[in-house]
Amino acid sequence: MEKLLITPKTKIFELLEAYPQLEQILIEVAPPFKKLSNPILRKTISKITSLSQAALIGGLKVEELVNLLRAKAGQTHFEDFETEDHQIVTQKPEWFDEQRVFKTLDIRDIINSGEQPVHEVMASIRDLKPGEIFQVIAPFLPAPLIEKSISMNYRHWLDKREEEEYRVYFIK
Repeated sequence: MEKLLITPKTKIFELLEAYPQLEQILIEVAPPFKKLSNPILRKTISKITSLSQAALIGGLKVEELVNLLRAKAGQTHFEDFETEDHQIVTQKPEWFDEQRVFKTLDIRDIINSGEQPVHEVMASIRDLKPGEIFQVIAPFLPAPLIEKSISMNYRHWLDKREEEEYRVYFIK
């Protein structure tokens, strides 16, 4: 049986199922990946997070991460990087006004209970009326949620408050 080909679109869960030895490599190159040792996070978030998104979370270039993992797995160097290169907005935008935050969802408890908050977050984003701001509080950079909102033509702002507290604001 052929092993999984590692690309920017490879999900972390699939990667670690095929190459469990790469978990330690991920942890070494980016400390946020230490959370993979939490069985709940591994079971939930790793199933929806791609290597492209993981590179964002870890502050790495996707090419470097993929090629490092490919080398450690015995695969050839990867040249063709067709990734969704969405820019995560970290500078406070002019549209942000704390008074316009109409709803807040803290997804930390949802994640810690072993559930995925994607559907609940996306439903709240879709329900936004013009000018309303939706706030999500997460324990790490929620790259999959941000990328999905961008694909739906919503704007966002990521405000990192603490090591394990990220606030993402979404507006229509």
